[in-house]
Amino acid sequence: MELNNKKAIVTGVSKGIGLELVKLLLEKGVIVAGWGRTRPELAHPNFHFFTCDVSKEESVEGAFQLTVEKLGADIRILVNNAGFGVAGETETFSSDDWKAMFDTNVHGIFYTTKRVIAAMKKADEGHIINVASIAGLNGVKNFAGYVGTKHAVRGISHSLYMELRDFGIKVSTIYPGSVQTNFFDDIEGMNAHENMMRPVDVATSIVQTLETHPNYFVADVECRPLRPKGKA
Repeated sequence: MELNNKKAIVTGVSKGIGLELVKLLLEKGVIVAGWGRTRPELAHPNFHFFTCDVSKEESVEGAFQLTVEKLGADIRILVNNAGFGVAGETETFSSDDWKAMFDTNVHGIFYTTKRVIAAMKKADEGHIINVASIAGLNGVKNFAGYVGTKHAVRGISHSLYMELRDFGIKVSTIYPGSVQTNFFDDIEGMNAHENMMRPVDVATSIVQTLETHPNYFVADVECRPLRPKGKA
């Protein structure tokens, strides 16, 4: 897809991968609607921030209506990046935290995606990218809930691309390993460090996936730090 002058919605733009992705898209000439709970420190004529909590459908609907009013309905790109994880043993795990992860990481993708499909079908062009995790490909001790959400993202994405491919719409999934983001702030015993991937590199892979030829479809992108523990 040629990105210049295309309109995009990116969720979870407050920091990390989402914020770095917005910066790269703006450099490519994309008009970006950034959705998040906190406005990032970013000023650009083509960046428009809309407060949104993707776990609540009424919040998504409100952000979508404001986006269409500001940018028009012709949204060609959606990047579902918003998400979070909570660690803990299942036996003592908070039911509220479990539900909150599914509301954001899984239901949020449904709430956002269903609203952009009609315009993409009309244009016979569109690209939806869902940010999953390596946790969407395997199990992780003490992360049963988070892993469950990311496995769901994979299943939803693969089913969606089969549903939408004949309408010129791509649905891709990216599975990052450990990234230097705020993801680890609230996880006891785990901290972001320099041997993790940089958010900008994951964002770059997303842009490269978006820039592919209209008939070239990348279903899955798995990315990991080469030396997660540094040099021996």
